[in-house]
Amino acid sequence: MKLLIKSCFIHFIAFIFIFNISKCVLGQNKKTNSLKIRVLTYNILHGATVKNDFDLSKIAKVIDSLKPDLVALQEVDFKTNRAGKLDLITELAHLTGLSPLFGRAMYYNGGEYGVGILSAFSFIQTKRKLLPYSKNHEPRAALEVLIELSGDTIRFVATHLDHTKIPKDRINQCLEINKLYKKNDYPSILIGDLNAEADSKEINLLKTIWTDAAGNNMQATYPSNNPKKRIDYIMFKPESKWEILEYKIIQDKVASDHCAVFAILELQVK
Repeated sequence: MKLLIKSCFIHFIAFIFIFNISKCVLGQNKKTNSLKIRVLTYNILHGATVKNDFDLSKIAKVIDSLKPDLVALQEVDFKTNRAGKLDLITELAHLTGLSPLFGRAMYYNGGEYGVGILSAFSFIQTKRKLLPYSKNHEPRAALEVLIELSGDTIRFVATHLDHTKIPKDRINQCLEINKLYKKNDYPSILIGDLNAEADSKEINLLKTIWTDAAGNNMQATYPSNNPKKRIDYIMFKPESKWEILEYKIIQDKVASDHCAVFAILELQVK
């Protein structure tokens, strides 16, 4: 009888031990079923700062303060005369420790002008997509990268839409972006200076397939010294794949004439 009780007790202890181990393992698996990513968009005024003193360390300081995984930059100069023939995205990569990618929208001022991406991850694939524009307007581009997060591939698209008062080009650019990325082949983030306010036709077009990470936060992003317009955005798709953990506007009155926009997004993994 004693042996039977002892045997039952040993089996009970073993069961508790296995149950707790299983619970821990399941808890770990549950935690790995989501992946957090820190993203930032920032129009950097071609590196000039609002004082026109061309101090890239001020921009780098804003970026560093947020510890982003992926950064989209607009108004990026590549070896233009006004930027002292510097490759701005590479210079900022050096200052922040992130990897750079530049996408030309047009040739300008003895060099090139466009958008850039800084990344804490290596790139699986990169593409530059030229967007439609009217004669005598600035060409625009979307810069796309695929990256891998713990075995899951996501798409990150940085862009800068037309800045003129007439919305025709922005509308066409939004239509093109939706056409390019309508498939849900990868969870995607669209990010940048869209030069359109939240109630505009342009943003409503994008929102037919993209979700605005701001939610009900309508805080303005431009100009940085006294923000009155919300024109800088973080969007994602499909909505079911992402959860917004944090969203905020960073107002630095000197580094650029735009505020930076930051979000922590969580990718939901099956």
